Amino acid sequence: MRLATLILIGCLLSGCTSKPAEPPATLPVSPQQPAPAKALIEQPVERFQLSGSLLTPPAGSLVELALLLVDAKGRPKDLLGSTTLTGTGQSLPFTLGFSREQLPAGLSAQLRVRVSLSGQLTLRLPGKPIATLHSQNLGALQLVNAP
Repeated sequence: MRLATLILIGCLLSGCTSKPAEPPATLPVSPQQPAPAKALIEQPVERFQLSGSLLTPPAGSLVELALLLVDAKGRPKDLLGSTTLTGTGQSLPFTLGFSREQLPAGLSAQLRVRVSLSGQLTLRLPGKPIATLHSQNLGALQLVNAP
C-alpha cells in the first residue's frame, strides 16, 4: 500500500514539472502576403468644406460646429458635417468638411456653433444660413452670449 501511494504522489508531482502547453504558433504575415481584409465601413467622402474663424471663444472652451439640414421652422433634420475644437481665447480658425452638394426640397442648410466652458453653454452662433453647399470661406463669425 505504501508503494502505491508513493507511485501516485510521484505521478502527480511529475505532472507539475512538465512544461505548460504553448499556445498555437501564429504565422507571421510576410510583406509579400497581404493582410486579411477587414470589413469596409463606408465613410462619406468630404468633397466640400466650409472655413472661416470664430471670434474669441474662451481659452479651454469646447467649441462644437455642425452643418445641419433644417426645415422651414429651423428644426434640424440631418447632420451634414461636424467638428469639435478647443477655444484659445483668440480668433479660432475652423474647417468643416461635408459631401452633399444638393439641398433636398423644403430644407435649407445652417451652420450652428456651441461654445461650452466647464460643461456650461456660454456662447453660440445663431443658425447661419448656407445658401449653396460648395466649398466657401465664411470669414470671421461673431459669437453671441447663450441665453
